[in-house]
Amino acid sequence: MKMRLKKLTVIVFLFIGATSLFAQGKYGANPEECKMNLSLFHESVKAKNFTEAWKPWKATFDNCPKASLHIYTDGLKIAKDKIAQGDASGVELVNTIYAQRIENYPTTNLGKVYSDWATFLIKQKASDADIFDKLEKAYKADPSGMSAKNIFRYFQQVTDKYKDTDVQYIFNTMDNVTDAVNKKIDKYSKEYTALQTKIESGEELTKKESRRVKSKFYEINLSGLGKIEGGLNSIVNDLMTCERLVPLYKKTYEQNKTDVKWLKRAARKLKNKGCDNDPLFTNIVESWANVDQSVSVFKYLESIYRRDGRISEADALAQKIFDMGTPEDKAKFVYSQANDLMKRGKYSQARTKARAALKYVPSFGKAYLLIARMYAKSANSVGTDELSKRMVYVAAVNKVRQAMRVDPSLSSTGRKYIKSYSANFPKKSLLFNKGLKSGMTHKVGGWIGETVKIP
Repeated sequence: MKMRLKKLTVIVFLFIGATSLFAQGKYGANPEECKMNLSLFHESVKAKNFTEAWKPWKATFDNCPKASLHIYTDGLKIAKDKIAQGDASGVELVNTIYAQRIENYPTTNLGKVYSDWATFLIKQKASDADIFDKLEKAYKADPSGMSAKNIFRYFQQVTDKYKDTDVQYIFNTMDNVTDAVNKKIDKYSKEYTALQTKIESGEELTKKESRRVKSKFYEINLSGLGKIEGGLNSIVNDLMTCERLVPLYKKTYEQNKTDVKWLKRAARKLKNKGCDNDPLFTNIVESWANVDQSVSVFKYLESIYRRDGRISEADALAQKIFDMGTPEDKAKFVYSQANDLMKRGKYSQARTKARAALKYVPSFGKAYLLIARMYAKSANSVGTDELSKRMVYVAAVNKVRQAMRVDPSLSSTGRKYIKSYSANFPKKSLLFNKGLKSGMTHKVGGWIGETVKIP
């Protein structure tokens, strides 16, 4: 009995000791004091009283650095206020805060943290080596957490550094960034669509949702993310030619023909740059299909079968894609069919496919852009006189605006289209001579067959 009591006593003391150590680990040696200081400085920072926040913040920063992330988010505001007031110590304090934050929260949003640190260093005109160090750490931690400007800055530096020695490394970096960004775009697009549905239904929004509506969180972020892939392509445009890509992938094909990631990326590059008629593209896709029975590879394989006249096999694979795919998969696949039809000049059929993609995913704005491009290409063939030709561009702009409305990541591209197409709108003098006014309706003829308002 005494032995059991002794064991029980030891267990109780061990439990109390462990609990105390845990509390001390997060809140330091004086948990209550730490919690009080944490509350004091956080309320002062919210009130923008940074002078009053300093002492309780410093005590918390020094004595219980794992108590809360507010120590670091609020600490940066305090340090940057010092800089704004002309206190040079604020610069070193910012660097210390970032370093300690990473030490104490090494798994939380590191991509963004390093990217923000790099942005601060850029503003302070730090050395290129220090800036590149933070950008590289941000990229390795999570490229989707980097700002668009920092992604471009880092990728430009990588391109400059390796363009003469390791082009494959440049392409790998580009693929990693693109994959991470596209995942983020998909996530934000789904959230944005759900939010719009909630607003339209009159359902009450949460505080977080209301803040995001007010700040245009999704529109701003999706617009910025949407620029990235095109921007990266522009940086390496001279490097990404079939003459360079095909030999590059031929050289490493044998050692990578069972590597799904390598095969997927190689196929995408070759397809996007118009190198898909090379036998290497077919070899890569077939090798990919051997090791990965996924919707992604079946889309490429289906296009090869159709290109080579193997129509029955292509149709069977198309059905398989639909059976396996998510609504997003189906929308992307039907869109690719629409794109192929557009290239062959079959605009009406292509529009039907584009509309089908929108039925699967109403926020699939690329489908609207595709329709807009076909409308603009049809201006001379659909229109019978100057007015009817120019009004086709109005229909095209309407589609572009629909694309931007359902998918803000297309805003940058959309604005370029609108600027180009609206330059062809009917002039006021033409409308006056026709006895027409802004706001009146006009029926666009031909295969378009839509009624639009005169601008």
